[in-house]
Amino acid sequence: MARTTPHDHSESEGQPLYWRIATQLLGELRDGTLPPGERLPAERQLAQHFGVSRETVRQALEVLRHSGLVATDRRGSHATLHGRPVESPVSLAFPVGAGTTEHGAVDRATVTWEEPPPEHAAALGLAPHRPTLVHRYESASPDGHALRTAVTSFSAVALREVEELGRYRDRADGSAAAQLRRAYDWMRKAGLTLHHRDSITQVADASSVRVTRRVHDQYARPLEITDLVVDAQQDTLVYEFTVPAAG
Repeated sequence: MARTTPHDHSESEGQPLYWRIATQLLGELRDGTLPPGERLPAERQLAQHFGVSRETVRQALEVLRHSGLVATDRRGSHATLHGRPVESPVSLAFPVGAGTTEHGAVDRATVTWEEPPPEHAAALGLAPHRPTLVHRYESASPDGHALRTAVTSFSAVALREVEELGRYRDRADGSAAAQLRRAYDWMRKAGLTLHHRDSITQVADASSVRVTRRVHDQYARPLEITDLVVDAQQDTLVYEFTVPAAG
């Protein structure tokens, strides 16, 4: 008797719960939510995402392993389902707009462990008055004129799952320079697929523009939010955008 796999069933009604979870996970692999070759989230995260127990997730992953759709090695489990090749992403500036075109501009970046701006806390799902890692970036012309300022707040998910970010908590006193240029690479290395949403609005004085970037992962969990203010009269905002794939 031929062995069946989730490929063989378009409907999963009447199947065990672990089989239905395997089918849903397969659907996310097919639609690119979890790109081929990318490391899958931990069992605990998958259990939370699908609203089931970790044992059910283990059984679902075992179904996919037996079907040759998921493989496990020392890096963890990853998808083997064939799909469109993932392109190498271009380098993303962190924070958004960090690059400046003015010769001789002075950049400064620091991190603190503090209560984020209220709108950041709401966007990240943080409880009121709960501190988190806050990154501040400033760029000024040689004569001291402010060109760009950015404030980034990170979510509990980002700090818990991205080891490199979590390390900053104990040294986030606002005094030492902190260059987090590779923050997005660190997130991808941790198995997170990043989705960016940037909105641009004009500041009241009409001489500046505000760029708000929100980043979430493949499970719609917020990772960070950045507010960047740019002097629109003296500076040109240029930033790169892509949806990073696994490295």
